[in-house]
Amino acid sequence: MGFFSPLFQPPGAKAKRNRFIELVTTKNDPGHAALTRRKALALMSTTAAAAFVPAFDLDAAPLQYTLKPQRLTDGIWMIPGAQEAISQGNGGAIANVIIFDTSAGAVIVDTGPSRRYGEALAKLARDLTGKNIARVYLTHFHPDHVFGNQAFGADQIAAPKGVIDGLKVMGEGFADAMYRTAGDWMRGTELVLPGKAIETGVEDFGNRRIRSLTMRGHTSSDLVLFDELSGVLIGGDLAFLDRAPTTPNADIERWRISLANLGGIPHRLLVPGHGPAEDGTRAIQQTRDWLVAINEIISKAFERGLSMNEAMAEPLPKWTEKIALARYEYERSVTHLFPKLEADGLPRVDVETP
Repeated sequence: MGFFSPLFQPPGAKAKRNRFIELVTTKNDPGHAALTRRKALALMSTTAAAAFVPAFDLDAAPLQYTLKPQRLTDGIWMIPGAQEAISQGNGGAIANVIIFDTSAGAVIVDTGPSRRYGEALAKLARDLTGKNIARVYLTHFHPDHVFGNQAFGADQIAAPKGVIDGLKVMGEGFADAMYRTAGDWMRGTELVLPGKAIETGVEDFGNRRIRSLTMRGHTSSDLVLFDELSGVLIGGDLAFLDRAPTTPNADIERWRISLANLGGIPHRLLVPGHGPAEDGTRAIQQTRDWLVAINEIISKAFERGLSMNEAMAEPLPKWTEKIALARYEYERSVTHLFPKLEADGLPRVDVETP
């Protein structure tokens, strides 16, 4: 299963879909026209047209994100993401985004879920720093972190090769799913690939040196950033705090190794991909505890012969009651991890036994 669950097209959807595509491609306003025929066809072929058409009110004023930066320390701000699942209510703005003020210009970490978010982010970064954008980093390839890329030049955007490769393979599917899930917030949004591939190293921005460290586990390629001046450590989605981690592309064992490595980096403040920034390592420990717990629950459910639906109903530890989206993300993790257990643990029926 991918990042989102599939939806189904009801009877009678075809005529509504065709009318919708006609409207989309004949509007003169650039904001409307940017929702392309290709996108409309991709979305409407997999989505309930009756539900989708109202989500894109072609006569409505453009939706606007209200970004509220939190000052972490001198010259560093975080725009906190909602501790929620992606929806039309939050426009997909669920991930933390970081802005650094450097002598070379503004440095941004992750670009948010849509073109409209990216444009608001770019303006905010210029307003806060009084400077142009010097660099944009992407911590991984999940859609809530990368679809604001259109607001920046491709040559400004840097990410590990694995992140770029992941976007090449899954980016268009993520885009279609985001249109389906976040609705009109996505108007005009298209995939833009980073123009600069980076690995572990240091980039000098004059008064700040930002160290990049490539890891993996949450996805096949995760970027961690450390600002040497302030001691701020940005964990991306390797670390979650007070919000259940997501696992659609996870390798649990590699993730636990990366968390151990992350915990070994001395720092003054840790910024998780989701949740509040804090000193200490609470986000690392909580993420590790969650991964251990769900892996054990799901593995034991499989060993007991439970079905996937039965595994979803298994109880969670009491401490998870304070974690946002705990039940929701656990159920999603069952759909992500159970098939691998079945593939590894059940006999192949198409292979003859000697």
